[in-house]
Amino acid sequence: MKLLRNLFLFILFILLVDVGRYFVVPDVAELKTVNPETTAFMESRKAQWRRDGIDRTISQRWVPLSRVSPMLVKAVLIAEDDKFWHHEGFDYEAIRNAVEKDIEAREFRFGASTISQQLAKNLYLSPSKNPVRKLQEAILTWRLERTLSKRRILELYVNTVEWGSGIFGIEAAAKHYYGISASQLTANQAARLAAVLPNPIRFKPNGTSRFVEKRARLIQGIMMRRGLVVPDYREVISEPDTTGSAQPDSVVVGIPEGLIDEALQADSTAEKGGDSAEKEPVHVESEQKSQSGD
Repeated sequence: MKLLRNLFLFILFILLVDVGRYFVVPDVAELKTVNPETTAFMESRKAQWRRDGIDRTISQRWVPLSRVSPMLVKAVLIAEDDKFWHHEGFDYEAIRNAVEKDIEAREFRFGASTISQQLAKNLYLSPSKNPVRKLQEAILTWRLERTLSKRRILELYVNTVEWGSGIFGIEAAAKHYYGISASQLTANQAARLAAVLPNPIRFKPNGTSRFVEKRARLIQGIMMRRGLVVPDYREVISEPDTTGSAQPDSVVVGIPEGLIDEALQADSTAEKGGDSAEKEPVHVESEQKSQSGD
């Protein structure tokens, strides 16, 4: 009996050390100025290809957020994390709903990951689904939110998220699927790219999947109702990338100067205190997320 107790305590100690080390490592502060050349998720993909005997390489080209279509930024926020500018890394209401559904389904799925959580996992962790990995993810998410600005978190996310087998980052995705740069993406193309994020291996933005069609229409419809809202565009572009600069969802970058005045005419949310009047997150119950939530 004593042996079993000691074994249990030893295992618990190892787990605590394994989880607790993420309070110190890795050095997330370097992400303020350094663009990561690779991520844990990319390395996981390459390892999978080697096991399967597949000769494939990672396609990625870094692009600053100022050169990403504002349509893409808005579409991704609507599809993946509608409260991004307002939470501190965790959407507790979505987590509660996900846990309730897990209990009902008697499954361990852990949905409702925010963009910050997804970034933490993609940068540093394995794609496995277990409570220990979720604790590690939570610690890293907390550190990312305390260290980086929201704008930088979003820039890192769109440049490292997977958009197809071996296709990472929005510039590579825009070139692969549409033959254009990320800055040239239209509202429809942006909505379709955002629509496949739950499972970019199974679904293609330029494919004929009914799931993608339906989800893209919903995303684009919300984009159209909200309008191109840029009340603090100049401030976001001109300000240095500092921690805690949480701007509303509507503050996107890459908008031509000539569109600012016109866009402000359609600003339906600036007078209402943000997106509180339009809480229409895009939920897909039937599809399992491979990278953008679990």
